[in-house]
Amino acid sequence: MDKPQTRDNGGLTGGQKVLSLLVWGVLKMVAVLPLGLLYGVSDFAAWLLYTVVGYRRDMVASNMAKAFPEASEEERRGWERKFYRYLCDVFVETAKLACVSEREMGRRVKIEGVEVVNDAIAAGRSVVLLLGHYGNWEWVTYAARHFHPGVVTCEIYHPLSNKVMDAVMLRLRSRFDTENIPMARAVRRLIEIDRRGDRFVCGFISDQRPFTPELKHWTTFLGLDTPYVTGGEVIGRKLGAEFVYAEMLPLKRGYYRLCFRKLNPLGGSAVQAGCPDGIEGAGNPYTEAYLRALEQTIRRNPPYWLWSHNRWKRKRK
Repeated sequence: MDKPQTRDNGGLTGGQKVLSLLVWGVLKMVAVLPLGLLYGVSDFAAWLLYTVVGYRRDMVASNMAKAFPEASEEERRGWERKFYRYLCDVFVETAKLACVSEREMGRRVKIEGVEVVNDAIAAGRSVVLLLGHYGNWEWVTYAARHFHPGVVTCEIYHPLSNKVMDAVMLRLRSRFDTENIPMARAVRRLIEIDRRGDRFVCGFISDQRPFTPELKHWTTFLGLDTPYVTGGEVIGRKLGAEFVYAEMLPLKRGYYRLCFRKLNPLGGSAVQAGCPDGIEGAGNPYTEAYLRALEQTIRRNPPYWLWSHNRWKRKRK
């Protein structure tokens, strides 16, 4: 089965290609270091960002206060400190993808509920994975090794404005042979896969603020009026896909539990080993069900979501 190139350097100039190779070389040298040592670097970076630079501290504090008004200021301050350490950990763990072995990833990411995905593939259906910026979302691609052979594993991404860093990130994200599809090409590419008779498992990180200024879809998320994207649902329903929530739960530093859970728009239950019940949704039923599931995940352990994102920038008219 043919597979498109995931490391597309075609748009780079000669100088940009050289620079991307240099950045990749430096990244590889960093990535060979033990994670224990990299976490020391992460601790220092977290202290620097939080205490000295104050990187988006007002944004993080404001978002947490809006979402958890019932929490004390002291409790939220503790969450803030944990968030900055977690954020820096995500950076060093993502860099580690440049050379980490599959055996090491298998030790650090415990996967549960993968049969939900594989049963859908066996039944001839593609799968739309809906996930959020929670835990280490960059390590979710390791799950591709646990899906049925022959399925096209992919993720939708928003290209970075810096073409050199975009090329580097594409190499990292394709570490486990995951195809990276630019957001603008998502519909065309997934329909192409479906029409040739193949099945796909495609990840959509769907908790970011919509890029379009014309916000048509709103809900209540973490108690706040929130616009949301529906791209994953629109494409998935068009192609008759199964919808699955991918929950990346931190267990301890550098260790995660990745749980796949079927999203149920009309109620019912889909209990997986060690995972909560299936979540019910309405309206845009699968997206709503996903947001309710993600909301539960965040409320159980708040520091491990991307609080530095200006999620509630826009207001409903």
